[in-house]
Amino acid sequence: MSFREEGGDARDLQKPFLHTGSWYKMGSRQSSIMGSSTQVIRDGAVSVLFCVLIVALGPIQFGFTCGYSSPTQGAIVRDLKLSVSEFSLFGSLSNVGAMVGAIASGQIAEYIGRKGSLMIAAIPNIIGWLSISFAKDSSFLFMGRLLEGFGVGIISYVVPVYIAEIAPQNMRGSLGSVNQLSVTIGILLAYLLGLFVNWRVLAILGVLPCTVLIPGLFFIPESPRWLAKMGMTDEFETSLQVLRGFDTDISVEVYEIKRSVASTGKRAAIRFADLKRKRYWFPLMIGIGLLVLQQLSGINGVLFYSTTIFANAGISSSDAATVGLGAIQVIATGISTWLVDKSGRRLLLIISSCIMTVSLVIVSTAFYLE
Repeated sequence: MSFREEGGDARDLQKPFLHTGSWYKMGSRQSSIMGSSTQVIRDGAVSVLFCVLIVALGPIQFGFTCGYSSPTQGAIVRDLKLSVSEFSLFGSLSNVGAMVGAIASGQIAEYIGRKGSLMIAAIPNIIGWLSISFAKDSSFLFMGRLLEGFGVGIISYVVPVYIAEIAPQNMRGSLGSVNQLSVTIGILLAYLLGLFVNWRVLAILGVLPCTVLIPGLFFIPESPRWLAKMGMTDEFETSLQVLRGFDTDISVEVYEIKRSVASTGKRAAIRFADLKRKRYWFPLMIGIGLLVLQQLSGINGVLFYSTTIFANAGISSSDAATVGLGAIQVIATGISTWLVDKSGRRLLLIISSCIMTVSLVIVSTAFYLE
């Protein structure tokens, strides 16, 4: 008996928020009839890349949110007559919303699936950008920024998980890096477009990634690993077949995913009290420590107010310098995406940490001497 027959009304709520679709099921059954028109989608790598490109619109939205405040600070403060502290609050509210979204994202992603979670995340992002664009006072500005933060908080968890769950093992490292690459592209777009349009139009442009993401979600399959975890065997195998190509034998991977899901289910009873065991301390410190230290480096402050920082440093073309900062981020992330499966994660972390340390020392010394 299938999941849908066993689950009853209670488990019906955990069916995919967005169905995996019928267009590729038809293709899998009639591939001989469709001929060359389905040749591209049969290629497993192309199918996965297409899915990654669709969900990458989420982190592009994330990056756009991070980069929005830098080129718009002067105009927003002038038009809405905000104080410096009010604009600082505006910039910080995205982090507050992101914390709430990140806390809720795990439960949302497990309950309605990865695609449904991205749909949920897209809606507050769109409302938030519209609220900012049409803001007449600080209240709508703050509300919009908070909603954006909530949306990107969900996106920041769901997109890396979805990519990791659909990617073949040999592509997992490079495809996983696409998430951060997309964030830097979003930041660069905000910096670049901010040179040519006013802050209200820039907010309208911020709607576009999620506006394209919503229909795009209907053309990609749900995470096969999540479907397997929910007991939806037929949907799980169909989704995996699309991702690997209709002519690919997926029986070995189906077995491995089922075994992995079953093993994970047995370990799901780990409690917070178990984290006190010494064997968990080191990996926990590494995982949390990397994330905490990244934020303590002040990266968000630099990204949010880079134009002001460059102006205070005495750089005449601070807007151009800000765009240069965004471009360097994209280039560096692109290089790491290419190297991550060749040189490994640890070496890249060491190199990037050293470069960040030197950069922060130079910046702090320059401002101190000034």
